[in-house]
Amino acid sequence: MTTVRLFAELKLRLLAGNLRGDLARKLGFVFTLVMAAFLAALGFFLMSLVRLAQPEIAADIVIVVFTLFLVSWMIVPLLAFGLDDTLDPARLALFPLPTARLAVGMFTASATGVWPAATLIVTAGALAGLASGAGGILIGVPAVLLQFALCLVASRLVTTSLSSALRTRRGRDVLAVAAIGAVLLFQLPNLLINSDLGDPLSLLHGTAAVLRWTPSGMAAHAIADGGLVGVAELAVVALVVVAAAWLWIKALSRALVTPDVSNEAATVRRDSGLVDRIVPDGPLAAVVTKELKYIRREPRYRVVWFTAVVVTAVLAISFGRGDGPSGPGVPIMLTAVGGLMVSLQMCNAFGIDGRSLWMNAVAIGSERGLSVDLAGRHLANALVAAPMLVAIAVVTGVLTGSPGAIVWAVFAGLGALGIGFGVGAVTSVVIPYTIPERLNAFTGAAPGQGGQAFASSMGAMVGISLLTLPFIVPMLFGLLWVCALAPFYGLAAEVLGRRLGARIGFARMPELLAAVSKPA
Repeated sequence: MTTVRLFAELKLRLLAGNLRGDLARKLGFVFTLVMAAFLAALGFFLMSLVRLAQPEIAADIVIVVFTLFLVSWMIVPLLAFGLDDTLDPARLALFPLPTARLAVGMFTASATGVWPAATLIVTAGALAGLASGAGGILIGVPAVLLQFALCLVASRLVTTSLSSALRTRRGRDVLAVAAIGAVLLFQLPNLLINSDLGDPLSLLHGTAAVLRWTPSGMAAHAIADGGLVGVAELAVVALVVVAAAWLWIKALSRALVTPDVSNEAATVRRDSGLVDRIVPDGPLAAVVTKELKYIRREPRYRVVWFTAVVVTAVLAISFGRGDGPSGPGVPIMLTAVGGLMVSLQMCNAFGIDGRSLWMNAVAIGSERGLSVDLAGRHLANALVAAPMLVAIAVVTGVLTGSPGAIVWAVFAGLGALGIGFGVGAVTSVVIPYTIPERLNAFTGAAPGQGGQAFASSMGAMVGISLLTLPFIVPMLFGLLWVCALAPFYGLAAEVLGRRLGARIGFARMPELLAAVSKPA
């Protein structure tokens, strides 16, 4: 009990530490707390509404939801590896604790926090949605607790087993590809429904029939059964939890004595600079060269590029084969969305530099110097984004049967890209945050800065969406020729946003440097 209390107090102190930081961290923590409470209440309410459906349908829904919770707990911590200090066993390797006690403490840390509490509340909603009679309640309570414990143990098993790989570039690349594959997998039911391969109820019943024999499926079925079969299913789930915990302890023992391969020396290759032949030698060429190397070598950049292509391709296939909207406006909208997604990575342009930003700060002696720095970042990203937007426009135009809209789509995508760069130049200096080093490709911010990262992304998305309305609204009325003005409009937005960002950023350069240099 001492270990449980100690780790629970440590986790609560980490959470409370967000309230002792600057205003941005406090607002981010409050926003996270409000969102967790809202989603917990909404999830419990929706789970309780399952009782209004037929018993078979209600059981199928809970089986699928329980399984999705388990899969989410196995995947999401990988994407957040580095945001939670207790996920990486290397950070706890020097604690003078035996492996078993350390595992108990890490399990306690996993169960402590707003999101674990929200998960438990939503899972408990299955009692109101499925349980019937005293037997259902008596079996339902341990079923909910076992499902919650299974999520935590499975999550720890996965993160501990992959912790060493997640600190290497190859491991981050594999995780990026796997996550993109997961995005495609989650779109599979939508594509099946749009392709008339099955109605939703049949798809739900077929999916639940397969997931019925998974540990989460048995826990959900036990609540609905409420009899001896349910007791037997709970016994099986309990054995699975014990086995997963044993495997986790073994993986933890190995991780605590395995050297960190991410600190091994790497070879340095000298690149021949094509940029030097195009851009005159000077600060602009230096920034462009640096950014292109980041784009080529940094997995977090590649995730953004691949995600933009994958999401727009999936949407194009869905619109092309289903009963969704059609016409020349579809490739135009999808290409504009692709430009928006690519430009969102520039909403925190200085975060990727981290502590090394001080070298840029020393070289920047005026607002014009900071504007040139931002221009170099934008130019480097545009060199990669422009061919990608052309490919997206061609693919979406062909798949949706509107090849005549490809040119207009390219114009709209370039306009959205320029607008995104202009908005990102402002958010980069107004809401900057740290992107930790040597972590997985999806690490968005340092611990305690998650709210700032979310606010920056949402603010940039809203700003870009509003500024694209001048050429999106006329397009909805059939005036496609307006898209020809989009690249010039985007260029003007980029120039104005860059100059405004340079004026704001130069005045608060020390604060900007401190914000992107937070310890990870």
